Amino acid sequence: MAARLLRSPCLIKRLKIYKQNKKIKKMAEAIVSFVVGKLGDLIIKEAGLLGGVKSQVKRVQTELMNIRCYLASADSKQRKGDAESALVENWLNQLRDVAYRLEDVIDIFYVELEGSYLQVQNTHNQQKNYPNYFLGKLKNLFHKSMKVPGLHKLGIELADIQKELEDIFISKDKYGLTPLLDQAGRGPEPVIDENKLSKRRPAYQDLDETEIVGLDADRDNILKLLLSSQETPRRDVITIVGTGGLGKTTLAHMVYKRAKPYFEYHTILTVSQQFSLNDLLAKMLGEVVDLIKMPQVADPEKQKVLELISKYEGFELKKQDFAFFISKLKILLSGIKYLIIFDDVWEVKLWDRMQYAMPDYKNGSRVLMTSRSIDVARLANPKTKPYELTFLNDKESCDLLLKKACYYKSPIEVEFSSDLLELANELSKKCKGLPLALIVLGGILSTRHQNYHDWKKVLDTMDWHQEGRDCMNVLAMSYEDMPYYLKPCFIYLASFPEDYEISARNLIYMWVAEGFIPEQGKKTLEETAEIFLEQLYERSMVQVSSRYCNGSIKYFRVHDLLHDLAMHEARKVNFVTVFQKLPQSSHADRVTRRVSIQANESVEDSSEFMKYIGSNTRSLLLFDRRLIDPRSAIDFRLLRVLETDTGLTSKNVPQGFDGLIHLKYLGIKNNDVPFNLPRDFCWDRLKNLETLIGNVEQQMGLWSIRTLRHVKSKYVPFDGPPANADLRNLQTLQWMSSSCLKAWHKNQLPILNNLRKLGLHIEHEIESVECEMVDYLLATLPYLLSLKITGGQFEIPKEIVYPRGLPNYQNLETLLLVGRWPDNVTVEASLFPPHLISLTLGGSQLAVDPMPELGKLKSLKKFMLEYGVYIGGKEMVCPAGFPALQTLGLYVGNKIKNFTVMEGVMPKLKHLDLDAFFMGIGKLNLPPELQHLALRDY
Repeated sequence: MAARLLRSPCLIKRLKIYKQNKKIKKMAEAIVSFVVGKLGDLIIKEAGLLGGVKSQVKRVQTELMNIRCYLASADSKQRKGDAESALVENWLNQLRDVAYRLEDVIDIFYVELEGSYLQVQNTHNQQKNYPNYFLGKLKNLFHKSMKVPGLHKLGIELADIQKELEDIFISKDKYGLTPLLDQAGRGPEPVIDENKLSKRRPAYQDLDETEIVGLDADRDNILKLLLSSQETPRRDVITIVGTGGLGKTTLAHMVYKRAKPYFEYHTILTVSQQFSLNDLLAKMLGEVVDLIKMPQVADPEKQKVLELISKYEGFELKKQDFAFFISKLKILLSGIKYLIIFDDVWEVKLWDRMQYAMPDYKNGSRVLMTSRSIDVARLANPKTKPYELTFLNDKESCDLLLKKACYYKSPIEVEFSSDLLELANELSKKCKGLPLALIVLGGILSTRHQNYHDWKKVLDTMDWHQEGRDCMNVLAMSYEDMPYYLKPCFIYLASFPEDYEISARNLIYMWVAEGFIPEQGKKTLEETAEIFLEQLYERSMVQVSSRYCNGSIKYFRVHDLLHDLAMHEARKVNFVTVFQKLPQSSHADRVTRRVSIQANESVEDSSEFMKYIGSNTRSLLLFDRRLIDPRSAIDFRLLRVLETDTGLTSKNVPQGFDGLIHLKYLGIKNNDVPFNLPRDFCWDRLKNLETLIGNVEQQMGLWSIRTLRHVKSKYVPFDGPPANADLRNLQTLQWMSSSCLKAWHKNQLPILNNLRKLGLHIEHEIESVECEMVDYLLATLPYLLSLKITGGQFEIPKEIVYPRGLPNYQNLETLLLVGRWPDNVTVEASLFPPHLISLTLGGSQLAVDPMPELGKLKSLKKFMLEYGVYIGGKEMVCPAGFPALQTLGLYVGNKIKNFTVMEGVMPKLKHLDLDAFFMGIGKLNLPPELQHLALRDY
């Protein structure tokens, strides 16, 4: 009977249909898994309050777990979009909607329960020891009276949802899914390949040009146009045009890397469709100010402009009008030879306005522009023919595909059989010479075994017959090919604007807050999330722009076409709604779970967007500094993630902000504006908060939140946790004021045993007892990876570096010490952690040149020397060592007249970052093999 059933043509047809809908199914898998976990939390945490409803919660959880077992089959096939396929898609959408509704019911129950706690608390005036003592008493009271607020309503809604789930479970038979799903079982769990992770590819800015195919001649041709200053001294505009995915941005970066030594000021400005003119102008102005900020600037007009700009904070500067930027840039760029690259320009109006900030001094200055539009290119420079990129030929296509498929090896090192080479050639031809399609297809092949059978399955999987959609088919396949746990992580990227440089760490914190990251053995959720991001990079779904010294991703972007793919897939499953302009209809959908507002200056009243945020919104990302209107009556109570470029103060905090008990991530990107809440605001109301990024002046109750994982501030240091604070989940604390140390005792230290990153700001000459507290604290941090201490003119605590300090921190990778070096302690290599990768020293006031000793640090990859590090002479010498150093930063000021690196020292150096002194007055003596690095990087 079973054999006949499996051979049934009808079943085989339905089997194919189901696999075609794997993509939607896997999204449903992720959603249902999250809700199942939330039900488990409800049972565990509120068992005493649920009473008779507890059994209903368990029944719903069991029903969901049964359905989840049918949602994650391992194989995938393409979609055909026929009628039966649409029915299956509708079945999965019904399941997703019920799961969302269940999540809402649980979260609203928590909100109403919290409101009742607070109401009773106010009535009984039990402020002390809340929520620990009082909450326990209150729960006992509710349990005894069996009158838990909202419990009856919860029971009714759970019964209704259970009935819906039973109907959905039964209805799967109508679609012929049962026989298939009984075989499919659970899909693959996240697989972590530690060997692959340890062999990370270089960042975009360090990309080896040998990995790039077909652009060498184009690079040389563009360089000739940029460097022809003697033949063409006038400012010239060179334009590169071509369809999306041809490699315009890659070519621009290749050219920039080689051309920038010939220009005093150079920069790359990423424009995209939704650009902010003020942001671009502010970036240029800030860079030019940094370039010419040196003592010998004699031009009184430039000095006057520098003094004026120094009065503005970053946020205030961006608020200036167009005329302000143009007038200041024209003055500061006077006499400077510049190279400015505008990448991904969509509208000619950009050049119509920006050209006024770049006067022609007939000194060989150049502007390079990339665009998909030939019209934009022609209008930017009507006198010169645009440089048009062409598609790769068959040989170049196959070479590029193999380079990407051999992810961790050079294709030269790999022996390919003749049939595999023939198959690779056939696959590459399907991409029609488009580099992006080849790179993404190579990313798919890199996840397969390198044999004919596995690669042939990829060829057979694709629908190659839709004329003119080859690239989009490859990109769509790259998404369908992802394991289910990567899909929500990828389409979440649609929440960010096009060409936006995304902070990997902040994104990882958001993924964790959203519940996308599963537990993986002893790894933290953040470590698992980092691996997921690396897997997206391995599949060529993101473009890394920079990495930390330990190899982890620091910033990245998403290619325009892949961003479009993420947007498309996010819309299909109602995953995120992106607003770039106001909806035409006043009845716009308000049921989306996530909202991203990306309005630009063309929208006059961007606060109008806020009315489209529904009461069930879980994530709100604001990329417009004009938003957050305190008059907006927005129901934020279910919000989990809030990321905003807007400065929040006590005057514009939205109503109900103190009731966000579900909020897990709060990021205030406008870090130069203090996050100043009302005086009576108590942070412990946000009892589930995990990540706080921003300058927080009002900190009452913050350290009572036991769920905290990351607390980061740029300008305003945190007061620091009190003695005995239980912060065992905290991994990041930057910056903490030294003022809290006096209140500690060696037997009453805060519980911070999982801390990975610590920043300590010394505000006074700390006493011996405070030094001891630092010593005791560091001894309790076995997982510490990064330690940053700033003290300005104050002394670094001796206990940190001597006699037993730093060498004991075996895991420490990053160390920053800005402050006076402890008296009577000589700098020796033995004082530093054995596996140190990044070191920054400043204000040390050392009497002996530290370079000979520091050269003995064998693992050091990045070394930054800042002002006041050495006062014992006017010359610093590196006689030997630094075998692993890749980046050297010299910001030592005008006290050091000579800096010498001997031959054979720093053999792996790639980047040399210099301050204005070494660019203008000081003498930098480099061996011949390093002289090409004397550039200024931005």
